[in-house]
Amino acid sequence: MKLVLWVLTLFAAAVAVVIAAQYDNGSVLFVVPPYRIELTINIFAVLLIAAFFIFYLLLRLIIKVSGLNKHLNQKKINETTLAALKAFFEEQYDKAEKAAAAVLKLKSPPLISAINAAIAARAAHQQANYSQRDKYLDASEAKAPQERALRFITQAELLLEEGRHEEALSALQSLYSAGGLQSTAVLQLELKAQQMAQNWVAVLELTDILEKRHPFDKTLIEQIKHRAHLENIKKNGSNLELLNRYWSNLSPAEKLDSRLAATAARAYMALNEVSIAQKIIEQSIDTRPDPELISLYGKCLDGSVSWQIQRAEGWLRKHPNNAELLLTLGKLCTYCELWGKAQNYLEASLSIEPSRAAHLALAQLFEKLDKHELAADHYQQGLGITLKKLNT
Repeated sequence: MKLVLWVLTLFAAAVAVVIAAQYDNGSVLFVVPPYRIELTINIFAVLLIAAFFIFYLLLRLIIKVSGLNKHLNQKKINETTLAALKAFFEEQYDKAEKAAAAVLKLKSPPLISAINAAIAARAAHQQANYSQRDKYLDASEAKAPQERALRFITQAELLLEEGRHEEALSALQSLYSAGGLQSTAVLQLELKAQQMAQNWVAVLELTDILEKRHPFDKTLIEQIKHRAHLENIKKNGSNLELLNRYWSNLSPAEKLDSRLAATAARAYMALNEVSIAQKIIEQSIDTRPDPELISLYGKCLDGSVSWQIQRAEGWLRKHPNNAELLLTLGKLCTYCELWGKAQNYLEASLSIEPSRAAHLALAQLFEKLDKHELAADHYQQGLGITLKKLNT
């Protein structure tokens, strides 16, 4: 269509020149000292039209060459970017860095620059060249400031791998400042950083968010939450008010968890709140006879030991061959000076599972009964068990 229009234009121009030649006998004088050039108006018109078309053709040629150069430049950028990606995924990090760095020196679109800066930074990081990695990230900010997400996520991930969790959190906070809903991957990065920083309250907040997202490893979430609760109980263990508040906010299922219950019981016992520790232990053992909790129960001596013996004997009826439970009953009965029952329970514990703790408790019992030879024998047997464990 364009060709037809240009042909019509040329014919129209030719007709105009012919008509002009019939009616116009004028001339055009050019004076460029010392030269004088005189042309008829018709020849001048023809030359002017010819000059116009020559100028047009030259202009088109320049545009075409410029476009070709631009196309070749873009082709080089694309091919080099693909080469950088290929080398990176093949774990040829030196080649990946070199190719990506070459693109950064070219005049490429901001997004391409940001992608190559990320490739170069990750490749440099894999080679432990951390200073060069940071330079590539700075280049990303200079060449593509609008690609904040790519830059900050790359920076946070690489800093975490280096162990610099505080700086990684700072990078993520810069990303969050733009607002919007963050992806699961970004929240997982922050979760890892908060765990490394031991910010357990923040860890719990993040797990609550991630737990609602699908797909996500629910078992892993529970493990992380469990660890966070343990650390928070320990952290609040020196302040009774904070400990009470934290423990009361746990769910019934979490309060029955044996490790959480044991950690809380120890914290309360350290604060001389033995009765609270005793109740926590009893509630958890009612669900499952955990050895650690049973052992702790024998240390909750606050004046109501006879009640503890009754509770422990009730558990024993449900779990008659529990060596740890028999040992605890032996200790409780020793405390109440029920010598015969104490000896029976301790000997029964040893018959099921010989242990240093049971031998030691029985030796102490025999010392109180002035049976020093028997006490010495159990001390020796307990020492033998200890030495055997050390040699294995």
